[in-house]
Amino acid sequence: MTIQKVGVIGCGLMGHGIAQIAAASGHDVVVRETEQGALDKGLGRIRKSLAKLVEKEKLTQDVADGAFGRITGTLDLADLADCDLVVEAIIEDLGIKNTLYAELGRICKPATILASNTSSFRVGDMGAASGRPERMVGLHFFNPVQLMKLVEVVKTDKTSDEVFAEAKAFGEAVGKVPVSASDTPGFVVNRLLVPYMAEAMRMVERGDATVEDVDAGMTLGCGYPMGPFTLTDYVGLDTTLSILEGWHAEDPSNPLFVPPALLKQKVAEGKLGRKSGEGFYDWQGDKRA
Repeated sequence: MTIQKVGVIGCGLMGHGIAQIAAASGHDVVVRETEQGALDKGLGRIRKSLAKLVEKEKLTQDVADGAFGRITGTLDLADLADCDLVVEAIIEDLGIKNTLYAELGRICKPATILASNTSSFRVGDMGAASGRPERMVGLHFFNPVQLMKLVEVVKTDKTSDEVFAEAKAFGEAVGKVPVSASDTPGFVVNRLLVPYMAEAMRMVERGDATVEDVDAGMTLGCGYPMGPFTLTDYVGLDTTLSILEGWHAEDPSNPLFVPPALLKQKVAEGKLGRKSGEGFYDWQGDKRA
């Protein structure tokens, strides 16, 4: 295991969690944001999360302080140049990601492993943009990163075996269970999950069942922690639509990837789920109204 210094690009919902678990496992971490306000907010989330773990007696105060002390915030991408691993966790916009990876390819030392936390794009496309596709992998963590035990490690047809093995070892080092995935739409989890959510919407469109009945059926009948409509509200209807539209554009013959009309309608109305206060359900903060 040669990864000692980790760069994280983005200190938002996913990035702050990735930075926290890397620091908590003993890595030095440099986390980069584009604006000071966003950086301060992300570092504040990390401090708050560590404090909760101390309160629940899952960490001692000394360990929490040590983890936070290993994190350095920056607005300068060049500060990631000497990192052994750089994990990108920014907006799901392939154009923005490719521009970033082209810059990382110029800035980072030759041995740096580049990784994307993308949930929907081909990792190989970003590897090509970086100019070092053999050192590119996917490291797809799940929200909340601090609690979810899974990380999908994605190998492209250009990723070297050595880099793939190091990425899996990093996943284990930060306390996750790594599963291997090919560079296909949705990898393992979302390839199954997103079409399931879309089919639930098509059931409602056809009048086969109501939103509430579908959710009750999957929670009480299958033991799922939440039904597909509650889950879509959590994920964000706009995010779900963006994923399906991207997959459909890439493979228009696959009926599983067709975005449901109901989903398009909700997004057009600004009903994006929990974050907007209304989606398939009404929300008051993080709880259904």
